Amino acid sequence: MIEIFKQVNGKLKQVDKPSAGCWINVESPNEADVNMIKGMVDFEDDDVFTDLKDVDELARTEKYDDFVFIIFRLPYKAKLKETLSYYTFPLGIIIHEDYLITISYFDNEIIKGLKAKKINPGKKIRATLTVLYISAKTYLRYLKEIRQRTSDIQKDLETSLKNEELIQLLSLENSLVYFSTSINSNAIMIERMTKNKIFMKFADDRELLEDVALETKQAATVAKIYSDILSGTMDAFASVISNNLNIVMKFLTTTTIILMIPTLIASVYGMNVVLPFEDSPNAFVFVAVITILATLFGIFVFWKKRYF
Repeated sequence: MIEIFKQVNGKLKQVDKPSAGCWINVESPNEADVNMIKGMVDFEDDDVFTDLKDVDELARTEKYDDFVFIIFRLPYKAKLKETLSYYTFPLGIIIHEDYLITISYFDNEIIKGLKAKKINPGKKIRATLTVLYISAKTYLRYLKEIRQRTSDIQKDLETSLKNEELIQLLSLENSLVYFSTSINSNAIMIERMTKNKIFMKFADDRELLEDVALETKQAATVAKIYSDILSGTMDAFASVISNNLNIVMKFLTTTTIILMIPTLIASVYGMNVVLPFEDSPNAFVFVAVITILATLFGIFVFWKKRYF
């Protein structure tokens, strides 16, 4: 799918045909879309589109004869039924003399948000840096969500005997690994951009690039901290779950032993042998009292030893 946008009267409007100074957004392109983009920027390298299909492709910049190609990793919040809560994917950006082109093979919240902003596609460097800035801010927002979800799961884990909460934490930990790897990859690419004259030509672009670098470094630091905290939390609560299970097993074992006392006495008096009180009319009362006293004594002993 190809969408074409251009700034008209200070607003971003969708148009039917590409022209100089427009933004072309390509999502999950088919072969016809790929051939159209190739014709517009005049290049035959299929590796660009192949790389964008690779969910593990690292961020980088490449300089061609007529355009600059950027791969930047964006964050993504998964749907409810997906295995990972959060992960990342590559976004391709082509900065051409006439066009700004974004290419993605994955669902893209960043681009959806960009459509609502008053960007000027004619200022291609500024628009590109805006995408990177929104991405860095989105990483930070998702990291805060991960931290909050971790805190909520911790509360459930305090009394849990199941693995469900640990599996949720494992999913969040894996998400943080993806985030850390992608953010660090982005940071390296941004560092290279600061040494490129294309991105440092104007003061406003330099200032925005500095903001992008700062937000990206902050996201990298936060992701590292949260990852370390979550790793320690999982180890601690794995021990908590094991301890909770031991407490339950101890309680059940103690209860079973207490119940064995009246069962043992009843079994003895059920034997067809000579027994105390067998000729007494109050035999049942005597046996019942002895049973209750023996049971209470057992409960007292276990209570003193804190088995209950």
